[in-house]
Amino acid sequence: MTQSVNAHAPAFPSADALANGKVRSSHSPIFRPYWWDALPSEDNNGQNPVPAKCDVAIVGSGFTGLSAALTLARAGRDVVIFERGRAGFGASTRNGGQIGSGNQKFRVKTLIALRGRRKAEEMLREGTRMLDHIASLIETEKIDCHFRRCGRFRAAIRPEHFDAMAADMQDLKTIANVESFMVPRSEQASEIGSDVFYGGSVLPNDASLHPGLYHAGLTARTTEAGGRILDQTAVTHIEAVSGGFRVSTARGETVARNVLIASNGYTEGLVPELGRHIVPVGSGIIATGEISEQLYTRLLPKNRVYGNSNRVFYYFRGAPDARRIIWGGRVGRFAANTSPSAFGHLARDMLSVFPDLKDVPITHAWDGKIGYTYDEVPHIGRTSAGIHYAVGYCGTGVSRATYFGNRIALQMLENLEGRTAFDDLVFPPFPAHPIARRAVPFVEAWYRVRDTLNF
Repeated sequence: MTQSVNAHAPAFPSADALANGKVRSSHSPIFRPYWWDALPSEDNNGQNPVPAKCDVAIVGSGFTGLSAALTLARAGRDVVIFERGRAGFGASTRNGGQIGSGNQKFRVKTLIALRGRRKAEEMLREGTRMLDHIASLIETEKIDCHFRRCGRFRAAIRPEHFDAMAADMQDLKTIANVESFMVPRSEQASEIGSDVFYGGSVLPNDASLHPGLYHAGLTARTTEAGGRILDQTAVTHIEAVSGGFRVSTARGETVARNVLIASNGYTEGLVPELGRHIVPVGSGIIATGEISEQLYTRLLPKNRVYGNSNRVFYYFRGAPDARRIIWGGRVGRFAANTSPSAFGHLARDMLSVFPDLKDVPITHAWDGKIGYTYDEVPHIGRTSAGIHYAVGYCGTGVSRATYFGNRIALQMLENLEGRTAFDDLVFPPFPAHPIARRAVPFVEAWYRVRDTLNF
């Protein structure tokens, strides 16, 4: 249900109170995504019956599942999406709405060392196509979601980071023709109202959108094309049968010719072969109340999307529909996600960059699960049993998920345009997967120490 918010209501803690752990019991953010405020009340898709059969059953109603379903439905396939919560409950409506080409995980030279120059070039060039694909889809489908080619400013935490970034941007231009430019510290006030950084890089073609409205638009186009979405209908078992797969839920079973796993960071034990290859990593975001136009413009003069160069990465942007700051990073894994203490570190990071926000209320705080792979690249393909998957976006999933959903659907249709540079990549499992899952918060804490001490 949409919940109206008075941004300056006294019930919300200030950023300073949240940062210093001084949130009174009567003062708390709303623990749900800010993006949901723009959405209508929940649909009752869970009341729709489970069909006895379908062409394709998709597990997960995020950007991957919807993009695949739209492509398949438009090709005349009978598609059913199964969602255990409300449609879009996972990361697709919980992310920061930043859109890149997916080239942020590795420096170009590192990717070449890992994959070889030819494969690195293929992957990086396809990353730029992912960004163009989502832009074209939104325009073609007329999805009103505040999509904007605003550009990305990535701030250098240390002087040596600036030099490394400049070299990497040149490599990215050479190998994938990605446009960028560097902004030295002496000129960074034109990009950001903070003096804590040492300049940074700008990728002018990167973009932003409103994740909730984008998801709503994809949902509408999918259902208009004939796709069915069954929320509150968790898939409990999948088994191969004659002619396809039996997909079981608590509300009934369907037999599908093909199955697509599109649950990314929410992929668990449903397909054990696949679950061993993904570790969920918590990501948290806070949203401020509205600030003045003057302050907003001083802090974010170009109104881009932003990030930094640390191992423990934080990112931020302005809300597309109000003068608010949206600030994200890793979630506080040692605290409950409905406790203010789980988000205090995000407020501290925000105030280290923008101390002028200390008295601004924090109205929303939420978290989600990112799907991380062992080699930190996304993967697309089929399991040994023939179940299709597109997962593992490692925190850059808005364009990747949309693109991979379309491509895996084309592969199901045996359309050669579904081929990607990622098809032939080995999908390595995590060694000691259960231990890897539990180790995530300790690894993040260790990386924070390394960022602080610069080693």
